[in-house]
This record gives sequence, C-alpha cells and structure tokens, in this order.
Amino acid sequence: MSRAPLLVRSSPAQGTGSYGGLPVLSLSSSPDDSASDDHHVTAHILQRSRAKGKSKLRQSEPAPLNEGEPLPTSSRRRRRSTRDDGNEAGLEPRFNASSVAPSAASAPRIFESLHSSSTSSHIDEATGDEGDEGDEGDEDDSDSDDLHDIKSNGHPNDDSPYAQVRASVNTTDDITLSINTPRMWILSILFAILGSSTNLFFSLRYPSVSITPVIALLLVHPLGLLWDQILKRSDDPHETFVNGSLHVEQRSQSRDAWRRRLRLWMAQGRWNEKEHCCVYISSNVSFGFAFATDVIVEQTKFYHQDLGVVYQILLTLSTQILGYALAGLTRQYLVRPSGMIWPMTLVSTAMFTALHKEQNKPANGWMISRSRFFVIVFLGSAAFYFLPGLLMPALSYFSVITWFAPDNVVVANLFGISSGLGLFPMTFDWGQIAYIGSPLVTPFWAALNIFGGLLVVMWIMAPLMYYANVMYSAYMPILSVAVFDNKGKMYEVSKILTDDFLFDHDAYENYSRVFLPITYVLSYALQFAALTALISHTALWHGKAILRQWRGSWAEIRRKGIPDYEPVANGVESNGRPASPRATRLSTSSEPDLEDLLNAEDVHNRLMRRYDDVPIVWYILTGLSMAAIGIFVVEYYPIHLPWYGLLLALGIAALLFVPIGIVMAITNQQSSLYLICQLICGVAFPGRPVANMVFTTYGYITSTQGLKFASDLKLGHYMKIPPKILFNLQLSATIISSLTQIGVLNWMLAFIPGICTSEAINGFICPIARVHFNGSILWGVVGPKRFFGPGALYRPLVWAFLVGAVAPVGVWYFARRNRKSLLRKVNMPVVFGSLSWIPPATGLNFSVWAIVCYIFNYQIRRRRHAWWKKYNMTLSAALDSGLAVGVVVIFFGIVFPGWMDGFKWWGTEVYKQGCDWHACSYRTVPEGGRFGPPKW
Repeated sequence: MSRAPLLVRSSPAQGTGSYGGLPVLSLSSSPDDSASDDHHVTAHILQRSRAKGKSKLRQSEPAPLNEGEPLPTSSRRRRRSTRDDGNEAGLEPRFNASSVAPSAASAPRIFESLHSSSTSSHIDEATGDEGDEGDEGDEDDSDSDDLHDIKSNGHPNDDSPYAQVRASVNTTDDITLSINTPRMWILSILFAILGSSTNLFFSLRYPSVSITPVIALLLVHPLGLLWDQILKRSDDPHETFVNGSLHVEQRSQSRDAWRRRLRLWMAQGRWNEKEHCCVYISSNVSFGFAFATDVIVEQTKFYHQDLGVVYQILLTLSTQILGYALAGLTRQYLVRPSGMIWPMTLVSTAMFTALHKEQNKPANGWMISRSRFFVIVFLGSAAFYFLPGLLMPALSYFSVITWFAPDNVVVANLFGISSGLGLFPMTFDWGQIAYIGSPLVTPFWAALNIFGGLLVVMWIMAPLMYYANVMYSAYMPILSVAVFDNKGKMYEVSKILTDDFLFDHDAYENYSRVFLPITYVLSYALQFAALTALISHTALWHGKAILRQWRGSWAEIRRKGIPDYEPVANGVESNGRPASPRATRLSTSSEPDLEDLLNAEDVHNRLMRRYDDVPIVWYILTGLSMAAIGIFVVEYYPIHLPWYGLLLALGIAALLFVPIGIVMAITNQQSSLYLICQLICGVAFPGRPVANMVFTTYGYITSTQGLKFASDLKLGHYMKIPPKILFNLQLSATIISSLTQIGVLNWMLAFIPGICTSEAINGFICPIARVHFNGSILWGVVGPKRFFGPGALYRPLVWAFLVGAVAPVGVWYFARRNRKSLLRKVNMPVVFGSLSWIPPATGLNFSVWAIVCYIFNYQIRRRRHAWWKKYNMTLSAALDSGLAVGVVVIFFGIVFPGWMDGFKWWGTEVYKQGCDWHACSYRTVPEGGRFGPPKW
C-alpha cells in the first residue's frame, strides 16, 4: 500500500534551528508487517502493565538505535524496558541523542507514531490522572490507554505523580509545531520593549500600575492568529499552505518573487502553544522593572551621584543576567526533578491549553470547555472588579466590624485591615485574596503551614506583646510599614544626615533612635529564623541528593561541557554498570517521598531528551562574564564597595539559591534575601549607604532573577521548548528590556519636571525608590549594630537565628522513619519565611487566602476531583487575568483622565473613618513627652 508524500517537522537533533518543513519520500509497507507490529505492541502492553520500572536523572552516553529489534517479551527484558528509550515504538528512536535518521523499514511505524503523537497532543490533560475517584467520562479501556502511552511516550501509565501537574500539563510532545520562527521573535521583542518601558514608567509614579506578563499572554494570542490570517490571504497559484505553513510550489521569475520569498520566510507554521509560550517567557523575564534602576534613581536624585550611562548599562545588565547563570547551573536540582513542580507555571500551562485546545470532556456533570470557562470567568472577573476597585472600595476593605465602632482602638487593632491584624476574614476583592499569590495554585499542606504560623505568631504573640507594651510597641500602630521616633511620629531620616548624606552621630543622639511596630519586629525575627531554617531543612531532607547531583555536575564540567541530559540505555549507565535501584525512582500516580523529590523523574524528562541540552559551559561563561563586569563596576566607580564585598553578595545568593528554589518550587512561597543582604552589608561595611544598595542589588536581585529564570525553564520544560532556543530567547529579552529601561529612565529624569520630588507633576514622586532610599539610610548609615548590637533594644531578635536552625531538626528527627507521619508536611522555612509579607500584608490577606485554598485544593479536589483537575488552574488564570485587565481599564480609562474626580458616597468613605485607617496606637505619648529606654 503506497503512502502519499508527507511533510513532517525536523527536530533540533537534525540541526535545524527553525523547524522548517522537511519533505519525506513516499514509502511502502506491508499490511502483514503492520499487523505483526501491532501484535508485538499488544503483547508487550499486557506484560508491561504489571511491571514496575525505575529511572533517574543521570548522565550517560547516547543510546544506540536498534530499529529492527522487536519489543521485549521476556520477564527479564520486561523489567528493564522502561529505560530502553531507543527501542520503544514511536518517535523516541528518531529523536534520541544519536541523531541518526531511521531506516526505510521503520518509516511506516514512524508515520503511525507521528499521527498518534499529533492526535494525542490534543487529548484532554485530565486523562493523565487515571483511576481517580469522582472522575466522569474517563472510563477508557486501560489497554487502549497503554497502547497510546507506548506509541507516544514509550512508558505506559507514566505521568507526573502530582495531580495539579497532571491536570495542567500535556504528557505528549507535538514535534510538528514550529517554534523558532520570525513571528515568535518579532512578538517577543515587541512585548519585551513595550512591557519593560511601560512598567518602568509607572514605577516612578504614585499611584502606580503594573502590566503583568498575563496581559501579554492574552494580547499576543489574537496577534498570532491575525499574523496567520494575513499571510494566508494569497491569490498566487504558486503559494499553498501545507500543515499550516506557506510553501511555494515552483519558483517564479516574476517581479513579485521577493514578496513570495518574504511571505515564505515569515509564515513558518501555524500559530501554536509553543510559540505562545516563548513570547510569554520573554515577557516574564522583561516586564518587571530592573531593581538596578531604583539604585540609579536613588544615586542620581537623592545622593546627587550621576555616574553616566555606561555605568547604568553595566550595573543593570550584570544584575539582571547573573541570576540566569544560577538558574542554569542548578537546573538538575530545580527544573528536571518531577518533585519541583513550580505551581505558578501550571497557571500558564492551563491558559495555553484553554486558548489552543478545543477538547471538552465531562467533569462531574460540567460540559463547558476550558476555553469557554476561561473566557466567562475572565470577563466576569474584569467586570466585577469595577465594584471593589472603583464604585465601592469598601467591598475590598471589608472591615465591617470596625464600622460599628470606628474609634475603638482595640477593635481596630484586631479586626482592621489597613493597620490591624484582620481577624475577620472577609473581602470581595480578588486582589486582596491573591495578594501573596493565588491560593488556587498553592498546595493545601503548604497553606496549612502558612496559616499555622499566622495563627501562632501574628494572632497570638503579636497582640499579647503589643498590649504588654513589649519594646514600647503600644505607642505605635500594631501594624505599619513605617518606622517611628520616640514621639510616636514617623521617623524623619533627613534629621540624622549631613549635607553629604553621611551619618551624623550627634544629630542622631539629639533626635531619636529608630522604633519598630510589633509586627515589624516579628517580621524581622521570622526572616532571621527563615534563613537558618532554610539551610537546616534543606540539609536534613535533601542534603544527600544535592551532593549526589553535585558530583554529577562536576563530572560534566570535567567532560568539558558534554550535555548531561541523555537517556540511560537499557537501564545501564555509561560506565557499563547497572543503574542503582536505590538512587532511582519512576514517577507513578503516588507522590515521591520527601527525600526523593530530587531523584524522581517523569514523562516530561524523557520527552525533553529529544532536544539538545544547553552545555553547562554556556552558563558558566555567562556567570563569569557578568561577575567580571560587576567587579569592574564596584572598583572603577565610587561605590565604596570593594570587589570582595561583591563576591560576598554573590556568594550569599549562590549559597542559598538551591534551598530557596526548592521551597519555592514545592510551595510557591519565596524566602527573600533582601533584609539579610542589607543586614550583612551593614555589619561588614557600615556607614556606606550606596555600597549597601549595590550590595543588596547583587545579592537579592541575583537570587530573585535566578528564581524567575528557573521558573521559566520549568515552564519551557512542561511545554517542551528546546533548551537552546529558550537560552537565546531569555538572554535576548533580558538584554533588550534592560537597555530599553535605561533609555526610558534617562528620558524621564531629563524631561519630567520635578521628578522624584513632592513638586513632581502627575504624581512622579518615585515612591518605591524613596522607600529603598530610607532602607539604605537605616541599614547603611544607622547600621545593624545600633539595632541588634549589645545593649540595643532589638538585641533579642538575634536568637531567632538559633530558633530557625533548631526547629527543622525536631521535625526531621520524629518524621524521618515514619513515611506516613503528618510531620512530613511541616515545612519550617515556609512557616517562617512566608509571613515576611507582614507588613505590608495583613492577617486578612493570609486568612482569606487560606480559606479559599482549603475550599478548592482540599474540599473540591477531594469531593469533585474531575472538576478540580479540569477547571481549577484555568479558574486561577482567569481570575488573575480579569483582575489585571480590570485594573488597567479602570486606571487608564476612568481614573487617569479624571472622570471620577469628586465621586464620593458611603461605599467610598466608610472604611476610611476611624482608627483602622488612621493607624491609632493603643497608648499615646503625652504632649511634649517621649517614650523609650532612658539610656542609649
């Protein structure tokens, strides 16, 4: 039986960068051969369905190709068949690391597998979670499912062990999709420029607005579709579309030949989810304004230190890109293991699925498709935000108990939202609910950890200490982002500075020491405890796995950058020894144990083996070059930070990057290094505010940017984006956005009258830069010694370091031998670190967040599991997107033009009346009096 000529996409293993069309000659196959193959496949399914395989992320040599070898049937070969990536039916042999073209005899099976892969890529992801109770419409024949798994992935019944991943990420890879196309690059560069410039522009204004990457994710989709439609409109008989790509049947010598060549170059494949993901990733790495621009603003406007454009470019590029090196060097810890799920990436994959797939399977009686569900919730969320965001803000600040007693200080302290603890968890604003992150993507066990810390620290300890006037806290609001002087007023930093912005010790003693509200004190204590708890927890639970994988990384470096992401052939390592069963684990429907989170792999790892990995040398050279630029910056320019100070900052970021990344990848909660970097620099280099800012930027932002890059690497891992394309895309978008922001910043500083002053037009007072400037004064000028040194008022907070180091030890000791112990769900870094959001977050932001997480990720997931896995991530994405669009529309369309000036009624004023809004203190300072210790 003859087959018509087919067109498939070339893989990156064949050396094609653009995944253009690759013609395949017509081949023949015998029906008998096909039936024989089906017989072997069916027999193999029945045997492998009872077998358990094990695998591991490890380094090995490429597996050889054995196209003619039949599928194994013996019990011995059946036990190791899950590692034989090169011999499985389907696409694996054609796309494994050896890059050898298949033989003609195997071509029919390749075509069958390609058809299966292309078809299965549109299958609802919910099918990956087989056998869950409560699923409706998922009663497919198990043998049929196994046959599909073998043909598409080579590993039957192998999926992510995490339900939220199975509900959001496809278990197949459609290799026919174009990725490295002009459309993807043009849209990526366009959104990187527009998003980064817009966010920087508004970061210097109050009130501010931020354009999130979610907006780009939504806006770029119709642009991609429009691109396709424009290029498809052709009346030229020589131009046709095959599989969504524009092709020229024969070359024409007419004067329009250049136009057809241009159209051919620009119309490479249809707009698809992989291109969409690449544009989103470029937006994600570029939309956030560079933290270094705040340092430049502070130096230029507050310290009157203008060091030129070259300094600005070098500082911004080095601080933005250094984190990328950390993300790449730690990908074997934070990206590849199935246990590192990165919950926020699942929202994006759910959105890609909703926008590009049209599958619709019933889920607990719900027949609506995810794309339609997303559109309805998105529109409803955007429309509803007009109530709490514009017409009735009282629905957002729903401190209804304080409305009945607005002047009662105790009621305001306990139940208030603006300056209180928020003990009444009620709000109608998704922005308040998701202030610390979407509760729909956070595992419920992690939410319990956070809520437990909130209950003990903020709802029990904080009120007891406050009303007992511990550390004179009763003379200040119970919750505030400000610091205070000994009269209960906001601290005026300018009173303790000389004209050269240096610390004036005499003025400091004549004015006042700095006092902190009790929630600020506890927040510092929790951040101190979180730092040591992070190290202790990671060493106890993941130390062996980290050391084992570090040895593998070092071996790769010694092999001069040979890619380490290759399959293990037939369960045998490259040195000929069998893979150790103790160090391997195949992902199944059960989640890995806590100790195995860094060892377990899943189907996504094997699918990514089709693509050439980025050599580790690329990341090493990137990190070394950016570090060299940083050393030049601090040594050549008057920063007053020595080169070893910069290395200290980078060492802090590198040392804590993997522990912070593990916690964030598992729980969606990030432990910040901002305070720790300020503290360490204040101790090591006192009296140097500019050095403190630069030190904090290199330490804190390198870690934060690295986590963002690692998250995007995981998103590319889920979406099956070739790593080398992702490397070039992230690096290019970061450089373009950094240069764009430097240009926009210099234009604003030069042409906006009164910028960064109280006389600035249109609110360009640089609020964020001013807060960071105050922090540089407190930590860089006043210094940690006056806060936490011997005899200092806040000296007891130092004990929090010891508490944080010891707390995980007790949990680990009692839970290490009992795999069913509930203590294994206790994560002390999360308990301590997540509450660092307070302030500015209040108890309301945590309590209502935990309630929503309990409803969806515990009750609904348990009782209506099919609905949960089909709609939960889509719901989160729709609510976030609707909120973002609502904020932008209200600000630019109504508030900014001044259409709501003078609009007042009960719903806009009731929450502003009383002690909650005005931040009353429990005790008041007598007229002309002071509080605080009698001796300094």
